[in-house]
Amino acid sequence: MDLRLEIAVIPVGDVDRAKDFYVRAGFRLDADFSTDKGLRVVQVTPPGSEASVIFGEKLTSAAPGSSQGLHLVTGDLAGARAELIERGVEVSEIWHDADGVFHYEGDVNRVPGPHPATDSYGSYASFSDPDGNGWTIQQVVTRASGR
Repeated sequence: MDLRLEIAVIPVGDVDRAKDFYVRAGFRLDADFSTDKGLRVVQVTPPGSEASVIFGEKLTSAAPGSSQGLHLVTGDLAGARAELIERGVEVSEIWHDADGVFHYEGDVNRVPGPHPATDSYGSYASFSDPDGNGWTIQQVVTRASGR
């Protein structure tokens, strides 16, 4: 079986505000169209990603800002963080989990700074879009075997 994640739908309250935010953050604008029945779809793709995000009107009944734990992966966390900040995105400081495993929700168990023992899968930064949808950026320099 061959299945790939292609699209994630995120709920937003103001489609144009969200579109402006994601384009400013460096996501590629792939589509913005409406139908005569009020459906509006905006698709953006993070730089380097094969998967995209869509939002719009009449796409989801989820509350704006309720998507949490969306993950982006980069080989250069400090560089990605700096570029997002340069683009006007408010990004957390780099952090890692105190137990050295993935991470808990929210700020639970966070320790400031990159993971001291590994450059892959242990260091994070986070940001939210204007509606509060939460994104985590994870550094992966060397992929785990089989990935």
